[in-house]
Parts: sequence; structure tokens; C-alpha cells
Amino acid sequence: MKNQAKTAKIASGTLLLFTYLFLYVPIIVLLVFSFNSESFPAPWKEFSFKWYIELFHSIYLWEAFLNSLIVAASSTFISVVMGIFLIFYAVQGGRLGNFLSLFYGNVVIPETVLAVSLLGFFALMSIPLGLTTLVLAHTVLGLGFVIPIVYAKFLELDPKLTEASLVLGASPLQTFFKVTLPLLRPSLISTGLLVFIISFDDFILAYFCAGSSSQTISLYIMSMLRSGVSPIVNALSAVLLALSTLFAVLFFSLKTKVRIV
Repeated sequence: MKNQAKTAKIASGTLLLFTYLFLYVPIIVLLVFSFNSESFPAPWKEFSFKWYIELFHSIYLWEAFLNSLIVAASSTFISVVMGIFLIFYAVQGGRLGNFLSLFYGNVVIPETVLAVSLLGFFALMSIPLGLTTLVLAHTVLGLGFVIPIVYAKFLELDPKLTEASLVLGASPLQTFFKVTLPLLRPSLISTGLLVFIISFDDFILAYFCAGSSSQTISLYIMSMLRSGVSPIVNALSAVLLALSTLFAVLFFSLKTKVRIV
């Protein structure tokens, strides 16, 4: 029995090791060759910051990066604020739970279908494509994460806390902002970070809803790949990987202290 348990442990450990290698070796190769002086996929020649220097001198690339940042920040803010108002509606006795399944649609439905639907809606309403339509599209996508997650956290709250606040003379509005909202703050922050990462890296919605006047970082990378694999893509991918890792670490390690005042 001991030998079987030991064999099973070694097998599971080996499988786990190969899984991690499969996931992370390509990323490591990308990071290493972003410092190669020769164009990718040429063999390694010497260590150089050549492609990072060219990356930070690319004006159009940083314009696309700024557009992605604006879209991600705006859609995250709007999604979280709308989530707060909908939860407030639920607190006041609104039947949000009966319509909660509607917010899962943009997560369950393939993103391509969602993008084509939004494109048709914008065309029907004669809304010109650009950053505005892109923010609206990413807000719709973000609500599919914010509402279910925050509402699930709201259902876990102890109702005695809000009841005590109301009994002590606080108005429903004061109770929501002084008691309910601080208790929901950790889930709001973590969900906001998640929506920001998804929006910043999204390509499908950007491809359909950005139009020709606006370009995000994902669209810029695609245009670079169409003209041939540029070593700048490696350097850019390394920078984006570092930023995504930073936000992922914040998402998983953020511990917000809740204080009811």
C-alpha cells in the first residue's frame, strides 16, 4: 500500500510538473528572446535592450495603449457603479434575484456573438464606432461579472447588521452607504480588478466595436503580426505580461479591511 501511495504521489507530481512546463515554458521563451539582439525567431546572439528601446519610442503603440487604458478604466468604473446601484435597488426590496440570470448572458454567450449583436445595435441606433462604443461594449461584458459576484456576496451578508442600523435610526440610504457598501468593498475592488484585466486584454469586442478611428493595444498587436513577426511584439508582450501579473497578484492577494462607521 505504501509503495502504491508513493507511486501515485510521484505520478501526480510528474503530471503537475509537465502541466506547469507546458503553460510557462512558452512564456519564458518569449521573455528571454525579447532581450535577443536578433530578430525573432533567429537563434540567440547576444543580450540587448534594442527592442525595448524601439518599443518605448513607438508613438502609435503608446496611443493604442492609452486607448486600452481609457476603455478599461471607464468600463470598469461604469460596471462597478451600476452594480452598486442595482444592489441598492435589491436592498430596498427590488426583485433583482428574479432577473439575475439576464446578467449571465454576456458570459455564457460566445463573445463573438455578443460583439456582432452589439455592432448591429450600434448600427441600428446610428452610433458611430469609436472609443464610446468600445466602452459601452466592455461595460456590458463587465456587468456579467460584477452583478453576479457582488450580488452573491450581498446574499452572504448578515441581515442583522442592516436591521440594527435601521432600528438605531439610520435611514435606508445611510444604512446602505455606512453598513452594506463597506461590507461589499472587498468584492467590489477584486471584481473591478478582474473586469479591468478582461477589458484591457480583450480583442474580439475591440475588433468589432472600435471602428477605424480607434485602435486598442490588442488591435495594434494584430496589425503588427499581419506584417510579420516583429521583435517589438516580444518586448511589448513582456511589458503587458508584467502589468497583467501585477493586477493578478493584486486580485488574489488584496485584503481590504472593512470598517463600519
